[in-house]
Amino acid sequence: MARVAAGLDYEGALGRVMSLPDFERSKRSPGHSAFHLDRMSLILDRLGSPHLRVPTVHVAGTNGKGSTAAMVTSILTAAGHRVGLYTSPHLHRVVERIRVGLEPIDRQGFSDLVERIWPEVDWVGQGGGYGPLTFFELLTAMAFLHFSEIETDFQVIEVGLGGRLDATNLVSPEVCIITSISLDHVATLGNTVGEIALAKAGIIKSGVPVVVSPQCEEAMNVIGETASSRGAAVVDVENELSWRRGGSHSDGQSIEVDGLRGSYQTRLALNGDHQIENAATAIATVETLMDGGFQVSPESVVDGLRTVSWPARLQQVSGAEQVVVDGAHNPDSMRRLVSAVRQTFEFRRLFLVFGAGGGHLVTDMLAELADLSPALVAVRSRDPRATDSEHIADIAREQGLEVVGVSTTVAWGVREALALAGEGDLVLGTGSLFVAAEVIEELEGITPELYPEFERS
Repeated sequence: MARVAAGLDYEGALGRVMSLPDFERSKRSPGHSAFHLDRMSLILDRLGSPHLRVPTVHVAGTNGKGSTAAMVTSILTAAGHRVGLYTSPHLHRVVERIRVGLEPIDRQGFSDLVERIWPEVDWVGQGGGYGPLTFFELLTAMAFLHFSEIETDFQVIEVGLGGRLDATNLVSPEVCIITSISLDHVATLGNTVGEIALAKAGIIKSGVPVVVSPQCEEAMNVIGETASSRGAAVVDVENELSWRRGGSHSDGQSIEVDGLRGSYQTRLALNGDHQIENAATAIATVETLMDGGFQVSPESVVDGLRTVSWPARLQQVSGAEQVVVDGAHNPDSMRRLVSAVRQTFEFRRLFLVFGAGGGHLVTDMLAELADLSPALVAVRSRDPRATDSEHIADIAREQGLEVVGVSTTVAWGVREALALAGEGDLVLGTGSLFVAAEVIEELEGITPELYPEFERS
């Protein structure tokens, strides 16, 4: 594809991108289905099939897929490979979705990609026969094009939603990963773990190995049946690897993992038992790549896990030592968060800054958090689909939780919690990645991108 002179600035590029239907934020129906691959096939074909030019690691799951993708990326980078990483959603700025290593694409590079790809976006929208590309589809195509053109050695691609009909599911991967599956996005993916697992198992390709994180029996049965029907070898992390945790501190934990090819002792830069499971999954993935002829040394595995950085995962906020944030957003991830908080931090009393996205299981999440006996400040993030903070407070009171504040914004809510917290107390911001991001922005002075197109009603 011919390169044109840069002329579109970042604000202009952002405006174009945000003009497309966005199922992550918009409360309005765009008037066409998001759940098919025809538009992606069209745009990728017109771009010369960039998604097929780079060896791919494809990652699906409910919990831990972003952290696992980051760990795989960090290990491969430590091994001297140039690695593209595509994830969603972003915390503060849309450029965070497209990375080389763990560094986001710069604004000019993002703008250049938008300008160059836009004629094809117009063509698909006007003449493709399937309606306009969505926000997520465009970003996915941009990531594939960028990684192809800069000739990355690998691309680690995180599924956006589900798997089978996700816009990323046109890749031809070297290995697939399915992380822990639990109830989430039930209105879209299904009301049972089995139904959700079937959607996510849709990324499994004929003859391509699939690394599977520890799962409940229902999910594992579905994944195993799908893999068997497609002749895909399963690497069962729970039964083929083992791991142990040493000491845990706010900046990480000591771990030892017995992998498929050897043992690894390191300090993992992310806390919680669930992150050790993710690390074991990342190790199994890299070792599977090694079985396929790719070069990664044991030292790179150790260094990659030691240096991995993935914000809003049990993150202690800079300049506010008593504030921790986590993007947990369903009951299973909340249960794991509660365990990790107890393992990692000592505190007298916990003040909970809690908000949730629309459709998320607020009652069940608060039931898990009740084990910490929190004093709750209910908040509402900028997410247009966020649950009303008064409604959250009502649910909390019904469950017998102490509600000490209700705020229409995360910024006010975390300030209120800090004003109430005393020496030895801990403030935890959680319930969604949007809440975690806004706590970080307020306390670290980060100016976020705001999208007036999606102002909440």
